[in-house]
Amino acid sequence: MKASASIPIRILGIDPGLRSTGFGVIDRTGNALSYVASGCIKSDAAGSLPQRLKTILDGLVEIIATYQPQQAAVEIVFVNVNPQSTLLLGQARGAAIAALVTANLPVAEYTALQVKQAVVGHGKAAKEQVQAMVVRLLKLPGTPGSDAADALACAIAHAHGGQGMGALSTLGKRMRNGRLV
Repeated sequence: MKASASIPIRILGIDPGLRSTGFGVIDRTGNALSYVASGCIKSDAAGSLPQRLKTILDGLVEIIATYQPQQAAVEIVFVNVNPQSTLLLGQARGAAIAALVTANLPVAEYTALQVKQAVVGHGKAAKEQVQAMVVRLLKLPGTPGSDAADALACAIAHAHGGQGMGALSTLGKRMRNGRLV
């Protein structure tokens, strides 16, 4: 992910969710990060699962067309206590990845622990800490919503030199159940 200091790289971060899929777009020019856009794609909770997945897919296709990212970063689904919730979240993530690969974007994947480590400095950071660091790193005038902040954090983690699973420092750590321990 080397880049000339004068050529910006546009990164789209995704925080997948069935009710609300967060997205964040940033530019990285050298070591400098700048905010482009963020928000959420909301699906109708009363709608059928296929229709909700289509909403996510269509929303991301529109975002990709509008902002023309060159790279994408997606948060990896963690295993919930409720297996049904995990399966539904995985399907939302699949719809997001389908939109990204259909647009021929390279997709990096990060665990929540990796994102928090890259943005806050430790993997057990609270959502409020992630939001505060996103505001600080991107010099935002206000605090983005939780899903949008998580998506921006995912993009920031990628911009800070990550290239997906295992690329951030894992010295002395090992994987257990999809998480670094």
